[in-house]
Amino acid sequence: MDIIIYWTTTGIVSAMMLFSAFMYVTKPEVKEGFTQMGFRAFFRVELAVAKVIGAIVLIAPLNLLIKEWAYAGFTIVFISAFIAHTAEGHPVAKRMPPLVFLILLAVSYLTLKEVIVF
Repeated sequence: MDIIIYWTTTGIVSAMMLFSAFMYVTKPEVKEGFTQMGFRAFFRVELAVAKVIGAIVLIAPLNLLIKEWAYAGFTIVFISAFIAHTAEGHPVAKRMPPLVFLILLAVSYLTLKEVIVF
């Protein structure tokens, strides 16, 4: 059962990170959102690249230590996104997704050590 929970949560988080990275570099409204929150353009692109790398690391059969760096990075991303949306006064519908994905990430991490075989 742990393997199903692990791959489901890991797959959802990784897919969302890839999707959001794609949106960061292709959608003008996302670019505008970053600008409105006071972020410079390079940060949006840098974050998109980091999300792609992190998603690959979560799914690839890599060393546990490397995976833990991806989990730590995504934890920071989700908490920072929640703080940024809250500070900007965005509605709850925009503030909650980072917390939902943080929970999915936590479940993925907690089941990782039960599933990983190296």
